[in-house]
Amino acid sequence: MRYLLGVNFVVLLMLLQACAGIPERDCPPGTQDLPDCPPAEAIDDEKINGLYEIRTWLPPSKLTIDPIKLGKEAEIPINSAEARVVGPRQDEALDSLALKIWLIENAQHTLDVTYYIFKNDLVGYAVLGALCNAVKRGVDVRIMVDSIGSMRPGHTELRAVETCAEDAGFIRNADGQITTKKARVQVVIFNAITKFQFNRRSHDKLLVVDGSFPDRAVVITGGRNISLDYYGIKADGTPDLDAFRDLEIVVRPGEAGRDEEYTVGSVSEIYNTLLFVHKGNRRIKPMEADDEFSEGKYDDRYIRHRRRAQESLATLKAFPEIKKRLDNMERYLGEDFYETQVRLSHQLGNLTATQVTTNVMENLERNPNSILYLMNKILDDAAARGVVSGSLHIVSPYLFSSQYYDEEGNLIYDGAKETLAYLDQNPDFRIEVITNSVMTSDNFFTQAIIDMDMAPRFLLTPEMHKAWLSGLEKGEFNPDVVESEEWKRLINHPQVFIYQTGGTDSVILGGDTNFGKLHAKFIYGNNGGFVGTSNFDYRSNLYNNELGFFFLGEGVRQELIEAFEWLKSTSYRWGTPEWLEMRRKVMESDSSKASPARKQRGIFKTIRGLGLEYLM
Repeated sequence: MRYLLGVNFVVLLMLLQACAGIPERDCPPGTQDLPDCPPAEAIDDEKINGLYEIRTWLPPSKLTIDPIKLGKEAEIPINSAEARVVGPRQDEALDSLALKIWLIENAQHTLDVTYYIFKNDLVGYAVLGALCNAVKRGVDVRIMVDSIGSMRPGHTELRAVETCAEDAGFIRNADGQITTKKARVQVVIFNAITKFQFNRRSHDKLLVVDGSFPDRAVVITGGRNISLDYYGIKADGTPDLDAFRDLEIVVRPGEAGRDEEYTVGSVSEIYNTLLFVHKGNRRIKPMEADDEFSEGKYDDRYIRHRRRAQESLATLKAFPEIKKRLDNMERYLGEDFYETQVRLSHQLGNLTATQVTTNVMENLERNPNSILYLMNKILDDAAARGVVSGSLHIVSPYLFSSQYYDEEGNLIYDGAKETLAYLDQNPDFRIEVITNSVMTSDNFFTQAIIDMDMAPRFLLTPEMHKAWLSGLEKGEFNPDVVESEEWKRLINHPQVFIYQTGGTDSVILGGDTNFGKLHAKFIYGNNGGFVGTSNFDYRSNLYNNELGFFFLGEGVRQELIEAFEWLKSTSYRWGTPEWLEMRRKVMESDSSKASPARKQRGIFKTIRGLGLEYLM
């Protein structure tokens, strides 16, 4: 897994520090009672000073580096770490929410909170309340949300949390001493739509706690955003059994990893810094009061948001299921972590790549830290070592199998075709996939591509694929097609297993089972795997920034096996009679999913006809 090249982190840090150059506050002796001046006993700590500068947002005009170029070329280390998985079950979703709140409330030095979706619901406001309290304790806070995923006019609630820095404490060093650097809240909107970067998104979900302090650092990434939709709980504290079924990895420096020059915590923090200063981002700040009689620096418009944040935090923590988990969190963090090796990977190159649909291979080679590059490298190395048996397990809500063309329209890569050729040469190897069905998907456009293109390209002959696409009556509802011996033989491929979540006993169909909505993204093989934010669809592969961790270790792998098998137990295999029956019942139901399910073929043909497939 050690595929490293390019600029090392020492050079990277020097470049970032050179860019910052934050002026010192003028605090003459005897004036330590001024709001921005440290107490007399404050320590001028060199490490904190450097960290403070690196963590400072700078406008593009002040940058002397290209953060995306550095990210592509950075020599990212493989870290010794401890890791555990927070899986897709409803009780694990509650664990995830309690864990995030607890970690924010117990952070001592720094917090980085970067999410594609950050809703202003109970969970979003509770997190903001915890962040407000953190900066008052002296924790330096950075918040970054995507301008499309978290689209809201003004982002007043995010500006409000920055006003908490009026009462900020001073950052403490590793020994707990107060330093001369006052904690801040810096809020950045990623690729602001006002800068016309509509199609390049940060799909990141990343929480980094005390990243540069090896004894305390914790990193969380995966599929869960900041929204009630992801945590199995409603605003009144009752269970939400229809929430997203998601998964995350929690990583921290292992005992051996704490002595590394750059631990998994500091690597994650530096990565976030590069994303933080991307040239398309916009720094937002609270507007100062223009009333000369105002008692505070900022307009009272922020008071209600800060009040709501604290009320939401108190409400959430009082829910019995959350309170129980918060009370047990020290034990939770002391158990079920496994020694592993991890390597952070990202898709920063997507943010500046050109000709993304026709220069795919060239762009991939230019981004050797990318998720796709490393995945291909691992698979190629395995093939070179003569690995001909085993399995690859993939979970994704919106999984596609890519097809790429050159500028003349010639097909230059067909993922399904190449995979099938490899399997044909290696009959002891198998691939298992879990994705959404028409019952559980929240995106009918991507689901149409999965059911009308991805799965058929793996399982059906061109002739049978044509029959499947021909229409409901001629294809899907035609016994001569779906009950034929050829259909049965094709869909029972001995090496390709495609499962879709859902069942005929769903509450949608009058049953008593909730299947939720699959949103987890992970892969594992014989020895290790990957957990991150990428759906491995065209948007993730070509346009979005994504991140995640490759890992090597049996403990984490076993946790993913357990999650996979549980999801598989709630699924049907694509093309089977049970799967076809579920689809028919969804189409005949009075649910909101009925019409899109019936219209899948038309949706798919429209997407392909308009050339919109690469934007899904």
